[in-house]
Amino acid sequence: LIGDALGLPHQFLDRIHFDENPVSGMDGFGAFGVPPGFWSDDGALTLATLDGLSRSLSQVDSNSKSIGDFIDYDIVMGNFENWLRKGDFTPDDIAFDIGGATKAGIDNYTYNNTEAILSGGTGERDNGNGSLMRILPVAYFIHFLSEIYDFALEDELEMVHNLSSLTHRHKRSQMACGIYILIALEFLKGGRDLEAMISDGIMKGQDFYANEESFESQLGYFDRVFSLNIQNLERDEISSSGYVLSSLEASIWCILNTDSYRDCILKAVNLGFDTDTTACIVGGLAGIYYGYENLPGEWIETMVKKEYINGILDDFAD
Repeated sequence: LIGDALGLPHQFLDRIHFDENPVSGMDGFGAFGVPPGFWSDDGALTLATLDGLSRSLSQVDSNSKSIGDFIDYDIVMGNFENWLRKGDFTPDDIAFDIGGATKAGIDNYTYNNTEAILSGGTGERDNGNGSLMRILPVAYFIHFLSEIYDFALEDELEMVHNLSSLTHRHKRSQMACGIYILIALEFLKGGRDLEAMISDGIMKGQDFYANEESFESQLGYFDRVFSLNIQNLERDEISSSGYVLSSLEASIWCILNTDSYRDCILKAVNLGFDTDTTACIVGGLAGIYYGYENLPGEWIETMVKKEYINGILDDFAD
């Protein structure tokens, strides 16, 4: 949410602008004319996912064993629908900055009665970052349920892919979400240095997807990620567009080339273009790695509707 709010006013501006006017704090207005501390679709759909996972857990049968039994995709998709139509999970009850693929997936579910996990588009142009930006809560879901149950990696990633597929069903989007969640899970386990945890998450993803025939055609797109050398690329070699693979690469690059939460998020914003989403995606990872206590206090204080946010977080934590 903080990453989203930090980048939101500066969305769509090119890299030259930030070279001349680097962002150093949380501003308002700008691209969408909203006050400081507002979040957009990234934060709203993350909250919608959190709430959907919480409400799914509340109705789980105690005999459930597969991780797929712990989630009701219709509840999550219903939250997405209420965000789009009613402005739920937003700062001011108005949904804005709505991605085309996200809207199409929700409309497909609503108007065509498509099954939730089949609602997302599968075309080449359906590989925006709209599912990657909201997928992080499932890492916590998997991590803490795995302390009680013994789940197969295949089942865990199937759930990640299904959550992506609510709006983005292309294999490349599913795979980007899977690798991102595997990195987040390594962060939640902790106990190693940053580079080792990122490498371990990426390598688990490479091993898994290399043995899944349905993802074979996508492996080449992830060569730069699988090289484990992405942090050594020059800034001009990193894209910060709305393409899902660019967002994954930019997030890994930002966190590996900074040494604090603040610097990581600002580096993401100052890449330009899709500033709010890049900062949202890497902000999730940086938040786990550096811990809540290292989030700048003035950024937390600037966020609007903190009581509302904390209510959703508390329900999920409980």
